[in-house]
Amino acid sequence: MSYFITLEGGEGSGKTTALAKLAERLTADGFEVVTTREPGGIEIAEKIREVILDRTHTAMDARTEALLYAAARRQHLVERVLPALQAGKIVLCDRFVDSSLAYQGHARGLGLDNVLAINEFAIEGHMPELTLYFDVNPKTGLARIDLDQGREFNRLDEESLAFHYKVREGYLLLLGRYPERMQLINAENELDEVVADAYEALQRFLAEKQ
Repeated sequence: MSYFITLEGGEGSGKTTALAKLAERLTADGFEVVTTREPGGIEIAEKIREVILDRTHTAMDARTEALLYAAARRQHLVERVLPALQAGKIVLCDRFVDSSLAYQGHARGLGLDNVLAINEFAIEGHMPELTLYFDVNPKTGLARIDLDQGREFNRLDEESLAFHYKVREGYLLLLGRYPERMQLINAENELDEVVADAYEALQRFLAEKQ
């Protein structure tokens, strides 16, 4: 029983913390779970992540950024995600293609279909079966980041508030485009409530599959 499930959301949405808690619950339910993240998850992709998110790389072109994400995604997919799925495990991944569509496709203005084409080449049809989108007002998300001293602060965190609103707008467009795959989780709530809502969505998905 293998399923590819992704968590998406803007900066400070809490999805990364929620992912760890969801993995604990699924493991307690008897599932074999692999957790990972993008960009990163494996050595090559982590090195690409360092290049993308380096705060000094302010001159990075939007298309370069999109191509680097797709390259990291490809390596991560073949080295981490697919082997876990082939071993019958549930893969919980922090970000995947939808991040590129929202950030580079919409917020950077490259176009959803253009960025999707790059990523279709990279992933060869391996899309997640379920995507939980953690929706939060960018002002709320960025305020949370300011309070979290232990969190990685990267180049995207330094973008304007208008950029982050465009990211959220992009995600909401994707919800309308992929309603059969994507589910909205209200990330404005307290973390325990957010995790409970996400876990309920996972349970519904697994029940339908079984």
